[in-house]
Amino acid sequence: MGIKDLGEYLKLVKAVRDTPHQYLWSSYDQEADVLHVNFKKPSHATDSELTDEDVIVRYEGEEVVRLTVLLASQSY
Repeated sequence: MGIKDLGEYLKLVKAVRDTPHQYLWSSYDQEADVLHVNFKKPSHATDSELTDEDVIVRYEGEEVVRLTVLLASQSY
């Protein structure tokens, strides 16, 4: 038992450390193939945009508070 490539997981350390609230919560819905990444909890999105990479970026004012990655298994 073990993690095949610990280095890939450790990349999350910088991602969490660099978020405005030093918080990162994520969940993956395998059936829908959607990954949700929240940077602030609770958050109340006031606007959103869909990128060319099929990522919905949700904003609270000017701050990014959530990413929704569509077709996550086909991305990255």
